[in-house]
Amino acid sequence: MSVPREPLPGLLVMSVLSARWDWVWPGLLGELEARFGPAEHVSELFPFDQTGYYDAELGTPIGRRLLAFEALRPLDELADIKLATNAIEAAHAVGGQRRVNLDPGFLTLERLVLATGKNFSHRVYLGRGIWADLTLIWQRGGWTDFPWTFPDYAGREMKSRLTKLRQLYKTKLNT
Repeated sequence: MSVPREPLPGLLVMSVLSARWDWVWPGLLGELEARFGPAEHVSELFPFDQTGYYDAELGTPIGRRLLAFEALRPLDELADIKLATNAIEAAHAVGGQRRVNLDPGFLTLERLVLATGKNFSHRVYLGRGIWADLTLIWQRGGWTDFPWTFPDYAGREMKSRLTKLRQLYKTKLNT
């Protein structure tokens, strides 16, 4: 028989996509920190060019920042976090079109899980219209992707960034 127990908290990570950084940054960072606490890691702006999926809505060229927040959080907060980021996206929309895309998730020692509002065969329903997307797993000293992993998350550059954030997470667990 398994005995239920609470898992370790996760590192809240967030991908921020926009083609209008002059409109949204750094005010957006302030909004995110007001909602989720201080960001411990804010990456430099780097290109998001693995797909054109968001081009029509966000414009081009799209850049990305990867954030990690200071406080570790309970994993069962993921749906609430996604709903909060959806509200922030809507607040920045112009003419019904988003100017920023926020993709929150939890990084743990074992995996990266992103939140989404879209159902798919491998996604697990969390409630209130939000699903958990098992994006990557940590296996044999590195990130392993799946056939459904988004191309940008399957790439070497993103995996390298996430490995550094995983080390940050390990450090936080040990303090």
